[in-house]
Amino acid sequence: AGGHRVEVLDGDEIREFLSAGLGFGREDRHTNVQRIGFVAELLASNGVKTLVPVIAPFADSREAVRERHAAAGTSYLEVHVATPVEVCSVRDVKGLYAKQAAGEISGLTGVDDPYEAPESPDLRIESHTQSVHQSAAALFALLNQRGLA
Repeated sequence: AGGHRVEVLDGDEIREFLSAGLGFGREDRHTNVQRIGFVAELLASNGVKTLVPVIAPFADSREAVRERHAAAGTSYLEVHVATPVEVCSVRDVKGLYAKQAAGEISGLTGVDDPYEAPESPDLRIESHTQSVHQSAAALFALLNQRGLA
């Protein structure tokens, strides 16, 4: 990534290794997002650009992470991949929408569990109308604009 040190904090890996034992209720989801935000800020404070592709369904959780970065003087960008639930259910990479529809699971974010969409993210990517190339170009343009590329 242009000579930058970059790390990806994958939500599934974080759940397995850092947040094992947490459920999917509001409090546990908040704790999970705060843990991820802590690690992201720690990495950022050491010069590592961090991508955090996770579902953070609650605005107050995301704001707390933004505030942590601001207090530490590290950059933070919120990118909302805005994909309608109907499109997510068709893509259904993990089979979760099918399991929810069959009554095998509940608490699926955006279906039978709340999702508070960001009101003013730094970037909104509409993956159902933008190609991967267009989405990546928009993100790279934002990084350049903010002096982070």
